[in-house]
Amino acid sequence: MPKSRVYSGVESFSEDRELTEVTFTKGVTKIGDEAFANCSSLSTITIPDSVTTIGDYAFDGCSSLATITIPDSVTTISDGAFGRCSALAAITIPDGVTTIFLGAFNRCSSLAAVTIPDSVTSIGDSAFWGCSSLAAITIPDGVTSIGQCAFSECSSLADITIPDAVMMISNGAFHGCSSLEAITIPDGMTTIGDWAFQGCSSLAAITIPDSVTTICNFAFYGCTALTRLSLSPAISIGIDCFSDCTALISAAADQNMSTVEDLLHSRWHRILERVTVLCCLKTLLEDQNNPNPNGGEAQTLGVTAARKRLPKVMWRVILEFL
Repeated sequence: MPKSRVYSGVESFSEDRELTEVTFTKGVTKIGDEAFANCSSLSTITIPDSVTTIGDYAFDGCSSLATITIPDSVTTISDGAFGRCSALAAITIPDGVTTIFLGAFNRCSSLAAVTIPDSVTSIGDSAFWGCSSLAAITIPDGVTSIGQCAFSECSSLADITIPDAVMMISNGAFHGCSSLEAITIPDGMTTIGDWAFQGCSSLAAITIPDSVTTICNFAFYGCTALTRLSLSPAISIGIDCFSDCTALISAAADQNMSTVEDLLHSRWHRILERVTVLCCLKTLLEDQNNPNPNGGEAQTLGVTAARKRLPKVMWRVILEFL
């Protein structure tokens, strides 16, 4: 038999495992902390337009909750509000929300679609931790902070772009995202935290911008597919940062380099060489097309000598890009 309750904003139906339906009295503005926690038979709910705040762990452990409508009036989704709602498949966060708090949707293992509005500026610690069905998510450009373990264990997540305003990838932010194949790190990034990409076993390539100064402990530990990566020697690298990166370890061994770091630094120097060669080639071609306006020789002796080596330079560029 369906079991229905009326909620006025003060009751707590926590642990009522027979509750299936809820109606709200007029004028309710907040759903209290743990109000419906572990109501494991509650399958659907419509929150009224009067509600502005969903309290801490309000629906935590509502394992049958498959659909929920959150009105635009809601501006606060508190810590763990929908944690462990393992049947919840999709969620649209209202436009007025600015922060997705600690563990708000953690372990929503069926959650496959999330819409985050442009109003959000911060994604809290463990916000989407363990959302194993989440294959893609768009983070708005206005987000400046992604918390620790925010997307940890999102094992279906394949692609993500980090907004330009984010300066740090926090500890464990993408830990265990075993399907992650591509990630875009913005130029302003300065720090990649501990365990940030640990266990991202499908990640084959990543570009780390020059702005990054620190890669912390275990950041890429266990990224077994990672082959395309270069690092500036100026970057500070933490403990066991590339341990168990088997593809990189094999590549280092093939080139008689004692560590993965040596390999990555070598690649960085090769990139610098390529840029230098191309700049020289550009200069030579410009000199060829721009004779001396004073009627003299078109170039200095040094450039003339370099031009005689132009075929070798071109071959070097070609070989570098093979």
